Amino acid sequence: MFTFDSKDGVRIHVHEWLPGTPPRAIVQIAHGMGEHAGRYAPLAAALTAQGFAVYADDHRGHGLSRHAAPGHLGDNGWNRLVEDLVTLSGIARDKHPGLPLVLLGHSLGSFASQQYVLDHAHLIDALVLAGTTAVDVMLAAQVNAEGDPVAALNQAFEPARTPYDWLSRDNDAVDAFLADPMCGFSLDPQGMGDVAIASARLAKPRDIPAGLPVCVLVGDHDPLNANLALSDLLVERYRQAGLRDVTYRTYPEARHELFNETNSQEVVSDLLTWLNKALPTR
Repeated sequence: MFTFDSKDGVRIHVHEWLPGTPPRAIVQIAHGMGEHAGRYAPLAAALTAQGFAVYADDHRGHGLSRHAAPGHLGDNGWNRLVEDLVTLSGIARDKHPGLPLVLLGHSLGSFASQQYVLDHAHLIDALVLAGTTAVDVMLAAQVNAEGDPVAALNQAFEPARTPYDWLSRDNDAVDAFLADPMCGFSLDPQGMGDVAIASARLAKPRDIPAGLPVCVLVGDHDPLNANLALSDLLVERYRQAGLRDVTYRTYPEARHELFNETNSQEVVSDLLTWLNKALPTR
């Protein structure tokens, strides 16, 4: 693990997982809301076993990078969170000159990755969006709904065993999330407001290189997607923007956290197969 200081002085902690042989490519992971990068150690192990160097920061307001209350990103915090991802990409490239770099974002990390690619697609060679959605439409539906938006995510699974059954069908994975003191919170109102402002831009993707390989991975029981309607919309937006290499994989009955699902081995296998096809041979 190492750290770097963001432009506003927040110290960002980075997890680093390296293969036992010289790496063939880099995978940079952007985790979701109310969790931390350490939860991606099993995915990193699968990736390093195939020769990938893996880097994942704890976002500001999360994990070891928390500088205030949980979920507090700070002034202009959402844009700075995306800038932190850009900074980490530069660090990873400096550590491994000449290697292709893949950005893999889950949930909130996928929203940040959607923004990243609008301005910095030249820094990456491929993009993976997991547990993702059309952010603007999802947030609009939450605003119009009654009650707690996070609690509403669990409604489809009532009577539920826990408030987080929407994350996964794997009870052990859900229990581990509940037991983790660094998990289980939302962005504060300022942070959510920043995401809402940014979502208007994400709805109109532009200036992304047409040849950038993009892979979208979602469960069809993920409540962020409204029965896949919103991930369908996201994929259609990218295709309408001219992207020629968009792979869209959906998993029947899978919920939000695909890498912690009962079929996680299938998801990881599909990811590795896609990476081997998408990345240039060097």
